[in-house]
Amino acid sequence: MNEKKILYTMPSITELEINYVTDAIKNGWGEQCYDYIYKLQDSFKNYLNVKYCLPTSSCTGALHLALASLGVNEGDEVIVPDITWIASVAPVIYLGAKPKFVDILPDTWCINPQKIEKSMSPKTKAIIVVHLYGNLVEMDEILEIAKKYNIAIVEDSAEALGSEYKGIKAGAMGDFGVFSFHGTKTMTTGEGGMLVTNNKNLYEKAMMLNDHGRNPQERKMFWSEKIGYKYKMSNLQAALGCAQLKRIGEIIEKKRQIFKWYKSFLKDIQDLKWNPEAEYVKNSFWMPTVIYDNCSNFRDRYELVQKMIDVNIQVRSFFYPISSLPMFKNNYENKVSYDVSYRGLNLPSYYDLNKSDVQYVSECLSSLLKR
Repeated sequence: MNEKKILYTMPSITELEINYVTDAIKNGWGEQCYDYIYKLQDSFKNYLNVKYCLPTSSCTGALHLALASLGVNEGDEVIVPDITWIASVAPVIYLGAKPKFVDILPDTWCINPQKIEKSMSPKTKAIIVVHLYGNLVEMDEILEIAKKYNIAIVEDSAEALGSEYKGIKAGAMGDFGVFSFHGTKTMTTGEGGMLVTNNKNLYEKAMMLNDHGRNPQERKMFWSEKIGYKYKMSNLQAALGCAQLKRIGEIIEKKRQIFKWYKSFLKDIQDLKWNPEAEYVKNSFWMPTVIYDNCSNFRDRYELVQKMIDVNIQVRSFFYPISSLPMFKNNYENKVSYDVSYRGLNLPSYYDLNKSDVQYVSECLSSLLKR
């Protein structure tokens, strides 16, 4: 057994991040209390090639602001993929709307465009698409549906920073895009997120909602026009984000290299399904993910997870179908979601992994799957 514990994820922190945060601690107060926030906004706009960015305290908060700005309200329906993290769905519930769970594609594990149209009704107010584990949604088909029915699209790009669809970065194609900077993500601010859009009207609505309903054009201090929220990012968090964004290219390329190492070391295991990368896609491979065969000895993925943990390797299990959670009603019609969920693993993929680490993880997984 390897004495080194291999975590499933952790951020890459260098002297650059430490220096930026130290500067924010020492100098980021008074008139400078927004400096790093503004810098992060501008840098992220340039990186994503979008017009407007709003840093937030979490991706969940960014999604809540997006849906509220789109006017999602009680009685409305919002289409979401059945395979995602609960945070993609919770803001729908916050606003009194109903999530409609749609099955995923068997190759990308992202929402199935053909199933979307069948799930729509006169109550449908928005569609949330999730770029799962760095994989890209088939956005051309989704955008056609949105145009046909005049429905808003929110891209949940929490796991897909740096992924590209036909040369456009994830998050920059819908009416809104949201990102996560949690400590597990490709870049981090500790906790935090980002709301992005190219629509000035939607941006202004979101910005007002995020400032307790205060209109920035209003001269009266402490005057709120409506009940809003406060999902603001701190200057300290933004300083860390600015440093991370300076390194985002090298971080993503390392994650892509780690993915290639895994595929090479595990090439002899038959019937493994990996994160896909179509010719028109660049996948940032946030989480290298495998779906193993039905014939494996590990019908219960938790036994496999535990055996990997026993040899000092942390792996994650694939997300549950959201409709299978106790607060919702099982939707077994979503056959792909219910199938792949119980045969999927996320493999370690953080920046500091070296080739030997990936080889060790691969050898351990291989020996278990070949039994």
